[in-house]
Amino acid sequence: MQFKSITICIAMTFMHGAFAAESTETTLPYVEVIGKKIQPLPALSDSALGETNLYRLRANTSDTAKLLDGQPGVSFYRAGGVSSMPVIHGMADDRVRVKVDGMDLISACANHMNTPLSYIDPANVDNVNVFAGIAPVSAGGDSIAGTIQVDSTAPEFARAGQGTLRKGQITAFYSSNNQAQGGNLTATIASEALSMRYTGSTVTAKNYTAGGDFKTAGLAATGRAWLDGDEVGSSKYKAENHALGFALRHENHLLDLKLGLQNIPYQGFPNQRMDMTGNDSKQINLRYKGLYQWGALEARAYKEHTRHSMNFGDDKQFWYGDAPGMPMDTDGKNTGALVKADIVVSDRDIFRVGGEYQRYRLDDWWSPSGTGMMMSPNTFWNINNGQRDRQDIFAEWEANWSQQWVSQLGLRSGTVKMDTGTVQGYSPAYTAAATAFNALDHQRTDSNIDLTALARYTPDEQKTFELGFAQKTRSPNLYERFAWSNSNTMVMNMNNWFGDGNGYVGNLNLKPEVAHTFSATGSWHDDANETWELKVSPYYTSVTDYIDAVACATIGVTCPARTDGFVNLSLDNQSARLYGADVSGKLLLSESDTYGRFSTTGVLSYVKGKNLTTGDNLYNIMPLNIKFAVEQRVGNWTNTIEAKLVDAKTDVQAVRKELKTGGYGLLNLYSSYERKQVRLDVGVENLFNKFYSDPLGGAYVGQGATMGTGVPYGISVPGIGRSINTSLSMKF
Repeated sequence: MQFKSITICIAMTFMHGAFAAESTETTLPYVEVIGKKIQPLPALSDSALGETNLYRLRANTSDTAKLLDGQPGVSFYRAGGVSSMPVIHGMADDRVRVKVDGMDLISACANHMNTPLSYIDPANVDNVNVFAGIAPVSAGGDSIAGTIQVDSTAPEFARAGQGTLRKGQITAFYSSNNQAQGGNLTATIASEALSMRYTGSTVTAKNYTAGGDFKTAGLAATGRAWLDGDEVGSSKYKAENHALGFALRHENHLLDLKLGLQNIPYQGFPNQRMDMTGNDSKQINLRYKGLYQWGALEARAYKEHTRHSMNFGDDKQFWYGDAPGMPMDTDGKNTGALVKADIVVSDRDIFRVGGEYQRYRLDDWWSPSGTGMMMSPNTFWNINNGQRDRQDIFAEWEANWSQQWVSQLGLRSGTVKMDTGTVQGYSPAYTAAATAFNALDHQRTDSNIDLTALARYTPDEQKTFELGFAQKTRSPNLYERFAWSNSNTMVMNMNNWFGDGNGYVGNLNLKPEVAHTFSATGSWHDDANETWELKVSPYYTSVTDYIDAVACATIGVTCPARTDGFVNLSLDNQSARLYGADVSGKLLLSESDTYGRFSTTGVLSYVKGKNLTTGDNLYNIMPLNIKFAVEQRVGNWTNTIEAKLVDAKTDVQAVRKELKTGGYGLLNLYSSYERKQVRLDVGVENLFNKFYSDPLGGAYVGQGATMGTGVPYGISVPGIGRSINTSLSMKF
């Protein structure tokens, strides 16, 4: 069905004479000049990736989150092959606001398998912006770590007198380690006023292998399936994405409609006890942008619907009586709207005002399996008619006081309303917990306030300094508040969005997290900022009511004891502190006609996190890491040698029994050749096949009887071994 839809879209895209060019004067140059003037002031600590930077990254991953690899302060939680979770300054998942083409997407899964960035393929990404910590209120909201904005290619139109614009690109790629193979296609047809673009992609991959054995070959518990000692179970995946965009332009006005379709038949998760056995998503995203004498107006409305399924994949087993498996299903409906105005009051002052609305509905149910009392005869309702509605208004003032001083002040007020219906368990064994939960008032309303203040001083053309403060607030997600069952370990294992192998029950009384962040940035560079630059950004964050894992007894809940090395936990509000620094730089080494241009770049990131209530460390904090690269550009060639050094992770969280990992170093080689309409990329990652445990990879539960009798506690998910990656693209 998916390949049939590709064929139809290609035929539509290249239908001769689909749009007739009109000989009207284009206003695009005017739009570009004004658009740059009214963009929100980015903090110096922020970073961005454009089309040129993304070429090599796309050639070496099918995981959109990993396009951010190497950005200051950004790291990743290990998840499925296309579902990594970005981390900003030690905070991840819902603490990071992720906007995909302006849509605030939500993970509709008890294990957060369908992360927001998994809904867009790298081939469809045109630019990425990372607001680390001091995100403007016009870009923030309901998050405390920062904001990541990922946008697909903007609509393209024919130039005046050009006629019909037709263009496209087709790409095929292969990676040796997990035999990942696939391709993508983009095609555009446009007149001066109308534009249509199609993007389609597909990828299939097997389990990847580590740089050496990290476990005993086979499955000692059952012998049901055989995996080599270096094979990472439950890491295979398959995914398809399609996107179709229509745009209409008239003078300074643009109407843009994007339709998205995703199908993931399967995706394994080596640090989860379940695998994804289906994820189907449909997206409708309508946007208006207009320029007026007073400034700019933007309006957006979107709707996204996800049907998600989990069960045990081929490498995992569940044997309990006659139960063949444990089917789990979710249905998430996400509707949102935004209206924002950028008002140019004077040459000095710009005001931004706007409002947002988001309506989210989630059902999470587990069908009965087998005939035993553990998983039958009823359907288990984990979340029944979960509701999370958010309404925000914001105002932002940006002032250019002089050539040396710029400031930005922002205020956002938000209301989050949450509720859920009655629940039930598989059998009478769950009745007590379900009855206790159903007897409570589930409705919660949070009133949240965000504040930002940013001041920038540029004394001369070689130095810039910046100070920033932000108060950011995040309300709990549906699972943090409403996951209700503490009846047995099996059910608690199913509610785990951390990848640590433990079991969790929610806490209805959780309060919103409130973070206060102070940051400073100094930037030193040459006059044109082309030859060299050094940027240093220290930061400090204090979080009130930080939501962290606690022993069940801490909140008066009784949870089953465990003997498999893992623990059953709940959540509670505590206090936390995070601090660190990001250092980045670039330097032109040499330039000649014979050997081309040599340059080097480097990024160092350090973060420390502490739970001030308990004295424990915070979970999954990335240790000190450095990435630096030397690049040569000569003729049509670009060659890069890249090194990554990561310190040992020794500061681990005791309450979760988090695993320590050792330090390591990796060497990667990349080369690309581009001539006219053809581009070839070749990369060798982990050149020396180094074995290492991923510091943010979580606990390995990727094979065997994952409810506790399979792979033993104490194994971290390893990183991927040596892989040779190739990609060939042709434009037409």
